Amino acid sequence: MLDLNQLRKNLDDVVQRLEKRKSPQPFLDIERFQGLESERKLIQTRTEDLQARRNQLSKQIGQLKAKGQDTSAVMAEVGGLGDHLKASAERLEVIQAELGEMLMHVPNLPADVVPVGTDESANQEVRRWGTPQSYDFAVKDHVDLGAPLGLDFETGSKLSGSRFTFMKGPIARLHRALAQFMLDVQTSEHGYTECYTPYIVNRNVLEGTGQLPKFKDDMFWVLRGGDEDQPEQYLISTSEISLTNSVREQVLSMDQLPIKLTAHSPCFRSEAGSAGRDTRGMIRQHQFDKVEMVQIVHPDESSAALEAMVGHAEAILQKLELPYRVVLLCSGDMGFGATQTYDLEVWLPAQNTYREISSCSNCDAFQARRMQTRFKNAQGKNEFVHTLNGSGLAVGRALVAVLENHQNADGSITVPQALRPYLGGAERLTA
Repeated sequence: MLDLNQLRKNLDDVVQRLEKRKSPQPFLDIERFQGLESERKLIQTRTEDLQARRNQLSKQIGQLKAKGQDTSAVMAEVGGLGDHLKASAERLEVIQAELGEMLMHVPNLPADVVPVGTDESANQEVRRWGTPQSYDFAVKDHVDLGAPLGLDFETGSKLSGSRFTFMKGPIARLHRALAQFMLDVQTSEHGYTECYTPYIVNRNVLEGTGQLPKFKDDMFWVLRGGDEDQPEQYLISTSEISLTNSVREQVLSMDQLPIKLTAHSPCFRSEAGSAGRDTRGMIRQHQFDKVEMVQIVHPDESSAALEAMVGHAEAILQKLELPYRVVLLCSGDMGFGATQTYDLEVWLPAQNTYREISSCSNCDAFQARRMQTRFKNAQGKNEFVHTLNGSGLAVGRALVAVLENHQNADGSITVPQALRPYLGGAERLTA
């Protein structure tokens, strides 16, 4: 959530920065905002005048009582002022709620370093690592490579519908090995604390990290007899939600920062806005696994933390011997809560292109303000922390990349050195 005081003091600047996101529809109803603000100022001024008049009359009552004079008329006026003050307070509460609701739909402001653009065509490549391999045989995609190893889309569809996968045998073991390997690297080499989180969270938790209200249609709901228009609980679309909200409504001490958390979890997304895209294979699923990284840091450290987090995700790809590139997202391609985002895109030989496998974002104080997560700064005052999140990595897409990049002519898969201890020392996966 944006700082309301920032809008009050620098509305033109906020509007200009929001326009960099290149949305066809404005995020902020300026006329409505200014109307509510004008009424708020008017009510606050009137309230101050009424309070001053009430204080004056209270003194007058004391003076009349000291003289033994009748106070009924003055007390009647005080009573009337009380009614006006109550009405003003109630209206002010409504205005504040409306302003808060407006801000819940307004995204974060792009950082100055973010390139301005409408879509992914304006993203900027930062660097590449590794060289895509040349093959002297016809390259297969992960669907054909995975089927003999136990990758079963037909059973997944039979059990749950489209965009679900069933795995058994070698492919299930590879999937588990990848997740365990990622967790081990992030905890033992990069200093993250491993967590296990609920997969179902309350609505206010999703509001805290910005999935609600904007992305309600992309979530899976848990109704449990509740109101379908306002379900109380949802399946997580990423463990960023539960990890980041683990510090909601807290005032942290400076010596607790930075907090670095990681978790492996299933993620559930309805992909409501992605109909028809990547219908073949595991690239876009309703249920997928991810190892998530979250950092809660001092505001002065968030830019450096973002760069470090990107490196933590890159380390996984390098250890898996997978070519990739790092891309700085443009203003129109960033997520709702991000002020700056890097995507890591892994090379997929069957598609002859790079595809996203990790997204690392700095959300500055945007999520912290929604969650009311602060820390005591050096001056002893409460200040909002900065939050960051990133995939370290998406397990299913890593599996796809390992299958395709390390395939052999006979359909077997060469196991990267880093994964072999997790697969009993196996050098190859075969049917």
